[in-house]
Amino acid sequence: MTKVHGTGVYDFKRHRVAEYPVEFTEKPDSKPAPGSSLPSSITLSEIQRDKLTRIASANWLKSGDSKPNKPFDPQLVKEIYETELTVKLEGKSQRKTVPLQRVMILEVSQYLENYLWPNFEAETASYEHVMSMILMVNEKFRENVAAWSCFYDRKDVFTAFLERVLRLKEERDLNIAEKTNYLVFMINAFQSLEDEIVRETVLRLASLRCWHSLSYGYFQMELCLNPDLIKKWKRMIKKESDDAKKQGVHLDPLSSLEVNFLRKLIEEFLEVLDHKVFSQKHSIDEDDELDAASGFQQVDDASVLYCERFMEFLIDLLSQLPTRRYLRPLVADVAVVAKCHLSALYRHEKGKLFAQLVDLLQFYENFEINDHVGTQLTDDEVLQSHYDLLQSFQLLAFKKIPKLRELALANIGAIHKRADLSKKLSVLSPEELKNLVCCKLKLVSKEDPWSDRVDFLIEVMLSFFEKQQSQKEAINALPLYPNEQIMWDESVVPSINYSGEGCLALPKLNLQFLTLHDYLLRNFNLFRLESTYEIREDIQEAVPHLLAYINNEGETAFRGWSRMAVPIKEFKITEVKQPNIGEVKPASVTAEITYSISSYKSNIRTEWDALKEHDVLFLLSISPSFKPLSEEEDAKASVPQKLGLQYVRGCEIIEIRDEEGALMNDFSGRTTREEWKPPKGELRTVTVALDAAQYHMDVTDIAEKGAEDVYGTFNVLMRRKPKENNFKAILESIRDLMNEYCIVPDWLHKIFLGYGHPSAAQWKNMPNLLETVDFKDTFLNADHLKESFPHYQVFFVDSDGRENLDPRPPFCVKLPRSLKSDTHALSGNGRSDIGSVNDGNMVDACVEKEKLTVEAYIPPDPGPYPQDQPKQNSVRFTPTQIGAIISGIQPGLTMVVGPPGTGKTDTAVQILNVLYHNCPSQRTLLITHSNQALNDLFEKIMERDVPARYLLRLGQGEQELATDLDFSRQGRVNAMLVRRLELLSEVERLARSLQLPEDVGYTCETAGYFWLLHVYSRWEQFLAACAGNEDKPAFVQDHFPFKEFFSNTPQAVFTGQSFEKDMRAAKGCFRHLKTVFQELEECRAFELLKSTADRANYLMTKQAKIVAMTCTHAALKRKDFLQLGFKYDNLLMEESAQILEIETFIPMLLQRQEDGYARLKRCILIGDHHQLPPVVKNMAFQKYSHMDQSLFTRFVRLGIPYIELNAQGRARPSIAKLYNWRYRDLGDLPYVKDEAIFHRANAGFSYDYQLVDVPDYRGKGETAPSPWFYQNEGEAEYVVSVYIYMRLLGYPANKISILTTYNGQKLLIRDVINRRCVPYDFIGPPSKVTTVDKFQGQQNDFILLSLVRTRFVGHLRDVRRLVVAMSRARLGQYVFCRRSLFEQCYELQPTFRPLLQRPDHLALNLNEGTPFTERNVEDIGHPYLVSGVEEMANIVFGKINQLQQARATAMYHYMAYSGQLMGTSEEQNGEHNSISSNQAMEIDTSAAENGRIDNEVHDCNGEEAKDGDGDGLANGQDGVLPAEEQSNTEEDTEVCANGLANGQDGVLPAEEQSNTEEDTEVCANDENMVP
Repeated sequence: MTKVHGTGVYDFKRHRVAEYPVEFTEKPDSKPAPGSSLPSSITLSEIQRDKLTRIASANWLKSGDSKPNKPFDPQLVKEIYETELTVKLEGKSQRKTVPLQRVMILEVSQYLENYLWPNFEAETASYEHVMSMILMVNEKFRENVAAWSCFYDRKDVFTAFLERVLRLKEERDLNIAEKTNYLVFMINAFQSLEDEIVRETVLRLASLRCWHSLSYGYFQMELCLNPDLIKKWKRMIKKESDDAKKQGVHLDPLSSLEVNFLRKLIEEFLEVLDHKVFSQKHSIDEDDELDAASGFQQVDDASVLYCERFMEFLIDLLSQLPTRRYLRPLVADVAVVAKCHLSALYRHEKGKLFAQLVDLLQFYENFEINDHVGTQLTDDEVLQSHYDLLQSFQLLAFKKIPKLRELALANIGAIHKRADLSKKLSVLSPEELKNLVCCKLKLVSKEDPWSDRVDFLIEVMLSFFEKQQSQKEAINALPLYPNEQIMWDESVVPSINYSGEGCLALPKLNLQFLTLHDYLLRNFNLFRLESTYEIREDIQEAVPHLLAYINNEGETAFRGWSRMAVPIKEFKITEVKQPNIGEVKPASVTAEITYSISSYKSNIRTEWDALKEHDVLFLLSISPSFKPLSEEEDAKASVPQKLGLQYVRGCEIIEIRDEEGALMNDFSGRTTREEWKPPKGELRTVTVALDAAQYHMDVTDIAEKGAEDVYGTFNVLMRRKPKENNFKAILESIRDLMNEYCIVPDWLHKIFLGYGHPSAAQWKNMPNLLETVDFKDTFLNADHLKESFPHYQVFFVDSDGRENLDPRPPFCVKLPRSLKSDTHALSGNGRSDIGSVNDGNMVDACVEKEKLTVEAYIPPDPGPYPQDQPKQNSVRFTPTQIGAIISGIQPGLTMVVGPPGTGKTDTAVQILNVLYHNCPSQRTLLITHSNQALNDLFEKIMERDVPARYLLRLGQGEQELATDLDFSRQGRVNAMLVRRLELLSEVERLARSLQLPEDVGYTCETAGYFWLLHVYSRWEQFLAACAGNEDKPAFVQDHFPFKEFFSNTPQAVFTGQSFEKDMRAAKGCFRHLKTVFQELEECRAFELLKSTADRANYLMTKQAKIVAMTCTHAALKRKDFLQLGFKYDNLLMEESAQILEIETFIPMLLQRQEDGYARLKRCILIGDHHQLPPVVKNMAFQKYSHMDQSLFTRFVRLGIPYIELNAQGRARPSIAKLYNWRYRDLGDLPYVKDEAIFHRANAGFSYDYQLVDVPDYRGKGETAPSPWFYQNEGEAEYVVSVYIYMRLLGYPANKISILTTYNGQKLLIRDVINRRCVPYDFIGPPSKVTTVDKFQGQQNDFILLSLVRTRFVGHLRDVRRLVVAMSRARLGQYVFCRRSLFEQCYELQPTFRPLLQRPDHLALNLNEGTPFTERNVEDIGHPYLVSGVEEMANIVFGKINQLQQARATAMYHYMAYSGQLMGTSEEQNGEHNSISSNQAMEIDTSAAENGRIDNEVHDCNGEEAKDGDGDGLANGQDGVLPAEEQSNTEEDTEVCANGLANGQDGVLPAEEQSNTEEDTEVCANDENMVP
């Protein structure tokens, strides 16, 4: 890394985050600095770990099938708790509450599941036993794994355990670390309200009973404000006294747990805040405030952490309605917020996070909601209640307090500001003030010890009566771009090192939200901070390459260059518009920036020149220090100080001009296509819009505080990758939504916020159902229909109601509202109590089944031409899929869980198809997460009976559609115009056939008149003529008016044999004509609208019936959709478990309301919450704020019914068993049971799946060249050797994918492949080498999986990642990992149990030499167990040697033969020998696909691989090819094999990893190439 003067050395490499570091050397509280390498040598902690591992294996570890049989020893639990689980304070304060590494080791060893829980008895368990369980549960939450599931085997004991936890503080006094751990457990419990047992226990603490502990005055005030509660209170009191009488005890509500629990917790917190945070008690009076703020006293970090956690706890309670309702008065009564505001910690430098949390608590305490009804208050209602409060206070003051006469008579504007009110109150003496606050207003109890402090009483008055800023105003005044202050604020935008131990000043996304506004606000804040984090990373990556320094004139200059950042030549603000009425910020601020692109190579120039309107840029002000920072300064310096970064401001491009002032990249229509010229010169001038809110704040600071003028200092302009730079549009969309009023359809509103009955939005509970549904081509035949409704006796009728004995599709089904079905929606939480679907037919055989009436109708003749025939579905849908289709076409919310390979896309497409035919006037919006999924859907819709003219695809991905038709807006417009000309020529032909002038086909309008006057009238006359002549078989043939027009059909239209048949054909012909004129009517708009933009907008808003886009495109373009009046009735969302909550929400709201109600009728979400969630790059937002929870997952957690598809058609049934335990009832389609390919073994392998144990290789397991960049050389070598073995047998390369769980390993494997495989034409690279996360949604026949880790399981503990990893293979899955580590992991056991029933050494069948075998998959043949990496390499080399020799011999014979034939000529040899390696690969692959491969196939592969090379190959040490200097490009692959073998050992550090095309983002140094 180059040394940057003035900025110190800093490793700006962006680490793709995997998990948090947990290795601590001797100092338990020191964390590895960012960029420092984790210790990979053995440390003290590992030696200690052995002690714990020994205890575990002796007492509770199940290894294999054996289990230790030692009896339970409570003393051992106590000993482990005291020695391993408590933090040793050693005389100094620290922020750790548990020794994290020790807890991790115990938790992974299943201490909770195998020892603490089975031996827990509520009456006898010791305090240490309970606390140990609390710590284990907390650790599970920190690791994001299921925490409560292990308790479900004994539910009654689980309830008793929770009771015991609530009473734990009665047993003994806890120290501060234990208090914090206890609090974290309570936070976790209140965040798990979807769990029935936890919910029942903890919600008791937040019931109306806790009002017994309110001060009497506050209690009265609350009941006056909520008269409805008086009845409820009286009923509760009566019930309590009756219960007490029955038990014969004296009723003392204050002694009960529910009443006291939270009150005591709050009092305990105030005690800590007051006395423990600073080592000596520090009461703040006016004179020693300075001393407090200067922070000389010793701060106790553990107490600060406790205070922060307690704030988090209260915020959680006030931000969900079930707990907020009765607890808010409790928090207000004790005046927690006021006391925190006045505490010394609030103003201390170490209390910054605490202060932010207090402000967040204050925000939620005053949230604009009616707590008891749960409705959002409008701005007017909030203002009105504020005025009423002040007015009643003034009345009171006027009557009772003569001293406050001036306040009583003042206007409201003069007293509702903080400063004015406190000035008016200052006339009262302390006694009068206390009397006012405690006795007259009853805001605080007079028993409260704080009530003697004047500053406290004034603070309470002010916070109660001051005017709060409305939430809308606050959001609208917020700048959308981040600045340098928020960017490097660790408590808001934490760095990667967030380990889940502390808390943060961030909102959380959990199950429920207070109001829609609250929902949008939390998402707005999180989305803003997540994008801030990404921008911060980009700045840290781009700026160091500029090599800033101070030149002789004392100004900043740059020695280097950066791809994404360029020095600014000139910056000037050109216009500041007057503020809009009622606002203070300017309406807009415009600036011009000039920069030069002269130092760039052409490819980077084109990137800069591709900037266009609405792209976001960043202005940076950099001034490095004159002298380089010393080592101590560097260690203390923040990132901006190291970079010399002063200010960051965002801006949006309005236009961009070249050196001559010509507009570039203008899409607004100002420059026509003909006028376009390539940009001239090297200077570029961009006109940008600055953020008006930020500008106003900056200018105010300059005026009021004399701050520096930010806008005079900018010297660097930075851009970002366009794909990652769409945050501003999405934030604007969210902000616009917050300024609109109620927007979600009524039927979805409550469920959306997490309240109401979970199944309220299910179709059976909705109005306006479709009584009869025409299923079109859904059912293949009558038996298929009967199978789909196993609970009904299906009764087929004709269109006239008679019984039909030979029913054929299509079918119309009359659906009863209470449709019975196994496959119907099951509620989200409970497991299904229904047997497997295959047993469905046996249900209630003896009970009389209900009748289901099905009409089998004969569809009208579509027309005489082949293109008139509708396309037919060929998929035989399972009963569950039919259930999903029925639910999807009915109004309401439908959720479909699609496990891997269960045909989610087919189901989605059929829903669209049936919906289009049953509701032809409705429009459907189709949303997916990725372009790939959208294209898959589109290609399948093309094969259904939906006319192409009704399909539209918006966004960037339509280029990749594998169809001949163009579905973009422009493509559809062009298609309509072409179609118009085709149809008009048909009209002319029709006119000719009727001997009429052809000019009727001049425009769509003339064609419309022609239809009415000539075509339709003739048809009516024909029908009238037919009326009395049904007995003449040839009548239709003779009198049909358009016979001549249809003379060019492939078959004759009329037979003249039967009147009925001919009449049906005649109607078909007329239907064809009708369609032609109907299409022309649709084309007419394109004739009238002249500009392309108008035509495209008409198409989108009126013509298209199915409009598809990605969720990102929907969020970006919401404003445009609203302006154009875009409308839709149905929303179908694929991959919805992979989409961020807010990106799922925005597509529901792309249309304006009609008369105050939302138009949306159906919302269909299809996804799989058991696979990986949306990507959130910052660990803190993911772990702490649950930002990676999708709306789909939240709905499942809320218990909303969903339909789970239950038959997979992807993998062998045996491989499917590795992941189908995760699903309710996942079986196999007949296809995977019957097809021959699934019955045959994998040639060369004994098993179809296997776990291969990889021991240390060259003394090393996992290594981390830089944090989170995990690699495992042994596994990389092993995996590649197995891949080469498969290729040598003739397996096609495109059928094999190599997956791994870490980016570091992916790069290492690619590197080994570049050296081992790419140089040899007969091996070549596999289909894909990538991470499990990136491969979600894809599949391949054979998967080789490397799990990398050997010390801690790491992020594979997330079962969702395991499910994805195990469900990608169709025929063969081989897992390479450290057995001893993964077999112990509790969460992964259901998958690893079947894996471990087979040998953990790779079992090969060496006698099979082709990729084809007749061996059955159950027959393991003659297994040869490979001892390890080295032996595998030897096997491969032996095979390569044989192959090389065979090729050399064949080449020798061939040359001798051709020499005899025609006298050898060098040229001919040359020609034969130069067949490219690509051709060789093709020959190889095709041979492999034919199921045999001969050595002769390689005859003509030229002289690239003679037998000498083979010997060279074998010279590696230990029989393994050593990992050599890595080639940094893809071109270096011609390295000859001899060179390969003599490389040195070891893997290059991550910085020099191969930069193959996809991974440029991992390597920061690629910007330093000389331009």
